Amino acid sequence: MSAGHRFAPPWSVQEQDGCFVIRDRNGQALSCVYFKDERTRQSVAPLFTRDEARHLAVAVAKLPDLFAST
Repeated sequence: MSAGHRFAPPWSVQEQDGCFVIRDRNGQALSCVYFKDERTRQSVAPLFTRDEARHLAVAVAKLPDLFAST
């Protein structure tokens, strides 16, 4: 691991109940992207759909690769 990385790449995405968790190589949870599948229930705060949350989580997990090439 280089001195510039605080969270060891590569990062991965794991789906859990109602969210996608982005983890570093050591299993440290870095972020959660929450979603809801029920479109009929109203929520105080709008949440992503499952597909939107997965797409965002995968994009975040690619960040170490993007910065490694600079």
